[in-house]
Amino acid sequence: MRIFVLLLSLCILSIANAADSLRIAVISDVHLLASELAQQGEALDRYEASTDRNVPELHAALDLTLHSIAKAKTDVLLVTGDMTNHGEHASHQEFIEKIEPLRKAGMKIFVIPGNHDINVPNAKAYRGNETIPTPGISPEEYEQLYFRFGYSGALKRDASSLSYLAALNDSLWLLCLDSNRYAEYKNSSISGGRILPETLQWALDILREAHEKQITVLGMMHHGLVEHLPYQSVFFADYLIDDWKNKAQMLADNGLQVVFTGHFHANDITMLTSENGNPIFDIETGSLAQYPFPFRLLTLSGKTLNIDTRFVKSIPENADLQEKYRRRMEAFARRSIGSKLKNIGMPIPDETREALTEVLVQMSLLHARGDEVLDDNILKAISQFAAAAGEDQFDPQSFQLDFPPADNQLTLQLK
Repeated sequence: MRIFVLLLSLCILSIANAADSLRIAVISDVHLLASELAQQGEALDRYEASTDRNVPELHAALDLTLHSIAKAKTDVLLVTGDMTNHGEHASHQEFIEKIEPLRKAGMKIFVIPGNHDINVPNAKAYRGNETIPTPGISPEEYEQLYFRFGYSGALKRDASSLSYLAALNDSLWLLCLDSNRYAEYKNSSISGGRILPETLQWALDILREAHEKQITVLGMMHHGLVEHLPYQSVFFADYLIDDWKNKAQMLADNGLQVVFTGHFHANDITMLTSENGNPIFDIETGSLAQYPFPFRLLTLSGKTLNIDTRFVKSIPENADLQEKYRRRMEAFARRSIGSKLKNIGMPIPDETREALTEVLVQMSLLHARGDEVLDDNILKAISQFAAAAGEDQFDPQSFQLDFPPADNQLTLQLK
């Protein structure tokens, strides 16, 4: 009888734990261009050639992603910014039309703007041979449009930005930080990010309150909070917030352990440990507008966060979607990196420059997907560069591309 009671208790505990788990999906950098703004013609052809994006294919990839998220019986969807191409009002409306059925079905959806979503001066429509200015949106209009996606039920609002605090359940809060500089836009959007001092203080006060109430807080913002690459703050500073290291340590020391980010169009997870020994994980999700089309499905059970990354490999219109965009990204990276190295102003021999270009191209492809493994392409490129640079004894296997931990499949134990 005692054994029966024990087994029954374990079953009840198991059911209770399952009920307490929360299923969370994350998407980022959709860069949706509304169908009505993308009419066939020379103007759209030029846009698609310059961006390596096919508008109908990206719509199909997003639709398939949302279908997969719904099929996974997701409780919460997080969108970490850059929902639209250049902040077009029509693109915001169409994005909302795509996610609204999930909300109506009971999914909680929370959004935060990216640098391409608000006050963008160069919002365009492509019709026939003409590229035509089209209305964007203001911060006030953004809040109105996305009122049902975080703002209507916010526990707290920041007076200085579009940041807000939401409750995911009785013991879990979501801190959504607006890291954009749209108030400064003049001719185009600004890629770099920041957290205003007033907003940072607002966030720290929330974290201290959460600590007192024994509530776990997850963070969400568009820009990176922690470096994902060696010397990212030197070469790609616009993809991190200003003074990132100090702010990351402050947030970590006040109890923020996880922040979901986007912006860099790469699928990567990185960790910073503050000087006081407190870790914070920056979970960056890649873009649904380019290779490798990732989205994340997470399960939070108690203090255990399981991260599962999925990729859109094909759509009905294109069974070869991921490989097609991998080739496009490789060609674009080769052109862009080669051009930059030519104009860097340093006397680099042609052979060395070509070898370095190939290394950086292969690194870009690996970093975009995450869990950078030194495959044959990158090993060959590294060896050729080392030889061109006169380092014949260099061991390519000693070359490290990625900060720990793993990027795509990972289990984190929160405090």
